[in-house]
Amino acid sequence: MSQYFQVGDLVLWNPSSQVAGLFFSTSEAVAVLVDVPTRIVATCADEYDIDLDVFVAFVDALVSQYRSSSHPILRSLLEGFTATALVLVDRAGRAVPLLPTSSALDPRDVSVGAGGVRPLGDVKHLQNLAGEHARAMPC
Repeated sequence: MSQYFQVGDLVLWNPSSQVAGLFFSTSEAVAVLVDVPTRIVATCADEYDIDLDVFVAFVDALVSQYRSSSHPILRSLLEGFTATALVLVDRAGRAVPLLPTSSALDPRDVSVGAGGVRPLGDVKHLQNLAGEHARAMPC
């Protein structure tokens, strides 16, 4: 059994039910972190509708959080979900505004190691991971 993530009649992704449920649940959890709604709505047993404008803003906020954090665990927890969300945004013909810009350190997510403050999130890594995810995501 599979589920559909779609914008109107445009199917963005058709994962298995277990993967779809985990993606949806994770979206709700990380929305709390960035204080931006997802607007992914379960409409029936096998469909999720996405309000694209709101979803792009949500993914933009996730990318911003990822890029401004020096905390390796926070970034690790965010990057798989965020890379998958970037694929959905791309398949809908949109782009995330924060990808080409630089970020400043968010003081809430600082991780200090022996060499000082750890580096911020790497947008190239996130984009490469999104490419890997795109190849593994049926639509």
